[in-house]
Amino acid sequence: MLNAQNFNRSLSIIRTLTSKKIIAIRREDQSVWERRAPFSPTHVRKLVKNGIKVIVQPSNRRAYPMQNYLNAGAVVQEDISEAKVIFGVKQVPIEQLIPDKTYCLFSHTIKAQETNMPLLDAILEKRIRLIDYEKLMDEKGQRVVAFGKMAGIAGIVNILHGLGLRLLALGHHTPFMHIGPAHNYRNSSMARQAVRDAGYEIALGLMPKSIGPLTFVFTGSGNVSQGSQEVFQELPHEYVTPEMLRKAAEHGSLTKVYGCEVRRRHYLERADGGGFDPIEYEEHPERYVSTFSKKIAPYASVIINGIYWAVNSPKLLTIPDAKHLLQAPHTPWLPTSKGAPALPHRMLAISDISADPGGSIEFMNECTTIDTPFCLYDADRNKDAKSFSGPGVLVCSIDNMPTQIPRESTDFFGDLLLPFTHNIIQSNAQEPLEKHNFNPVIHGAIIASNGKLTPNYEYIQELRKAHIRYKSTAESNNMAKNVLILGAGRVAPPLVEYLHRDKTIGIMVACENKDLSDNIARTYPGVESTYLNAIETSDSTMEELIERANVVVSILPANLHPRVARCCINQKTHMVTASYMSNQIKELHQEAYNAGITILNEVGLDPGIDHLLALECIQEAQNLGGRITSFESFCGGLPAPEFSDNPLRYKFSWSPRGALLNTLSSAKYIRKGQIVEISEGGELMGATKALDFLPGFNLEGFPNRDSTIYSKLYGIEDANTILRGTLRYSGFSQSTRILQFIGLLDPEPHPSLHAQGPEITWRQLICTLLGVEDANIFYGNLTMHISERTGSDYAVDVLEELGLLEDTNVVKCGSPLDSLTHYLSSRLTLGKNERDLVILRHDIGINWPDNRKEIRGVNFVVYGDVNGHSAMAKTVGYPTAIAAKMILDGEIQERGCVLPFAPEIYRTMLQRLRSEGLSNTETSKFH
Repeated sequence: MLNAQNFNRSLSIIRTLTSKKIIAIRREDQSVWERRAPFSPTHVRKLVKNGIKVIVQPSNRRAYPMQNYLNAGAVVQEDISEAKVIFGVKQVPIEQLIPDKTYCLFSHTIKAQETNMPLLDAILEKRIRLIDYEKLMDEKGQRVVAFGKMAGIAGIVNILHGLGLRLLALGHHTPFMHIGPAHNYRNSSMARQAVRDAGYEIALGLMPKSIGPLTFVFTGSGNVSQGSQEVFQELPHEYVTPEMLRKAAEHGSLTKVYGCEVRRRHYLERADGGGFDPIEYEEHPERYVSTFSKKIAPYASVIINGIYWAVNSPKLLTIPDAKHLLQAPHTPWLPTSKGAPALPHRMLAISDISADPGGSIEFMNECTTIDTPFCLYDADRNKDAKSFSGPGVLVCSIDNMPTQIPRESTDFFGDLLLPFTHNIIQSNAQEPLEKHNFNPVIHGAIIASNGKLTPNYEYIQELRKAHIRYKSTAESNNMAKNVLILGAGRVAPPLVEYLHRDKTIGIMVACENKDLSDNIARTYPGVESTYLNAIETSDSTMEELIERANVVVSILPANLHPRVARCCINQKTHMVTASYMSNQIKELHQEAYNAGITILNEVGLDPGIDHLLALECIQEAQNLGGRITSFESFCGGLPAPEFSDNPLRYKFSWSPRGALLNTLSSAKYIRKGQIVEISEGGELMGATKALDFLPGFNLEGFPNRDSTIYSKLYGIEDANTILRGTLRYSGFSQSTRILQFIGLLDPEPHPSLHAQGPEITWRQLICTLLGVEDANIFYGNLTMHISERTGSDYAVDVLEELGLLEDTNVVKCGSPLDSLTHYLSSRLTLGKNERDLVILRHDIGINWPDNRKEIRGVNFVVYGDVNGHSAMAKTVGYPTAIAAKMILDGEIQERGCVLPFAPEIYRTMLQRLRSEGLSNTETSKFH
């Protein structure tokens, strides 16, 4: 409060400097809730007593009645043009601005806020002198006139009210239910009494035991924080240091609440080397990272955020942080009592009093209002709901909280402003600024004067130009959310379909077969189609396309991904691929990290959904104390059983070459503690075994690649069996071994298949591969020769059914594998009315602390749609699209070459896949 001696001195100065000065207090019309005024009747009485005429614009909404101002000596009238200085609180409607006046208010223009630039333009055009309260600062840079403390008081009352409703929605009646919103109380004393009454019940032990200890974290130590803490202290409380916060959360008493004041030094540290230097931080905040989400937030029930956030400063909580913090807990410090529901996670509510959308609380991208003060932020969906029920954290971020306690706010603000009034009322906006003798505090807050920005605020025009450039770029880039899809093959349609639902995303499909991309563009209006030969196109041409995108999704052959990744790094564009992360991609990690981009790999089906489901089951078991002893997984894309009518029992719904080449690969896995290795070249099919987990399907499986690396990647180092395999119908491996034996799966160039060589039929090629010199041999002798050479009459059946003994010409593609791939890609494709099937199975062995042993089975079965998306296309296209959109929306912020193994990634992807109908089931056997 204003010291009496200082106030009398101020008034004495006013008497000597004023000769019938006239000021006006305008009505507030920026919001229907705005009831504050810059001065109360008490302040007006003192001004009038010292020879100042005070005109008050009438308002029945103002907290103090008009009669009070009349009694104080003010003149109440609509016309305020007589005054040279006009005081308000919030922005003024442009049409009500009076030229050549001095206005004192919160203009919200100093950051070139786009919505208030028309106001600033009008102020300049009308030659208004603008004094912004926000820039009234002392020599230390501290604000001297602000509502901060009142915002803090209203902010914590609101969140305590919301906390009661949120806990009720979760099934817990608490003493907080009797605390109302701040504007329900005549003054803060009444609100404090309500808080005090709730505290009395807490002290009596009336908090449900199922909730556990409640911890309140206050960021900063300024006016906002102090105001909030004054009210908080009405509850039975104990303060703890940040280092003690976890202990309080885990073992604290239920008859009180715990408070923790967090300063910058507690959660900010240098990205390079750690430590905190406050001077360096002020000059170079970009050098620092926040550890708040790791050290503080996991143990906070309620966060009261009142810090000022500036661009380039580390965020307190990011969107990915929220995904981690808001997942279901597996901790002993959230107890449940019999019949009472457990809390979904420790963090229950956030009061973001700073109300800076997209600022220190990144996922708070829009302020709430007094009309609708709360939203429930669901991290998995990255969406807000106007509800108290459902998953998420309750957020209150009203940007005009002090108006909820308008009288006290007016008194508080006026006490701070009055000592500067004597200097302000000297202002004559029609005279040059240089003719005035404003003190440094006032002079530093003058934004505009005499039709132009003052030197300290000329930067606003540069900011505006930058914002215009950014907006222009954003609009030309469809709001800076552009996706470039490289390839238009089988998985592209569901990928495009998912992204196309968000009309703010611009989509371009680039493909060598432009008919495919054109067809997608016709199906989904607004999608662009362009030609791109990814092998022959120059890097510069590819980078021209990539430059226009925010995310590139490559569904090209895996061997082309490193080149695409290099171009993405050069253009600082994120990249997503469903393929395995190759060594060539891994080598680009540091360059991608330095470029500030994400190259996200293995977000298809296998690899992709297999990872997500495995991690979900494994980490859930581990969080509950289980130890993983074995992990076996098989996955495959198949025709539906009724369409598996060929020797391979297989039809191609993805790259035929990849499917066949996979049968020649090497493999490595762990079986009962021993490493088993299979050499490449054909031995793999000999390791096939029958699978009976879904007995209705006649299945077999064989190992796939190096399974041993998942010991570390999945965090299952204690497992004595780790095997990831490929799944097929029984008979696939037998037929494939015949093709291998004959040489049809040889990937090396063959002279007979050179593009410029003579024509050759499939029957002639078989003869050549078997060393039969006379290609005109009788058919019966040829089949007998095949049976003798392979040791199986079934070999003839396989070749006959596949049409490989006919006199039809081979489309020569260089190698037997590539030629066969081309042939089978049309012969063994799904027919018009046929559908495919995806089957994924995990068998996970778990040893529990009570010595029980469980085998958990995870089944994921998806059928394709007849004449719609195939199962393979859906299970590759949808997760890839989901991952791309998560990067666009800031939900994935890890940089470098990344796998989808973080809980905030895989949990969100699974939740969204399930929303698409791609769900799994589980089985369990104990022994």
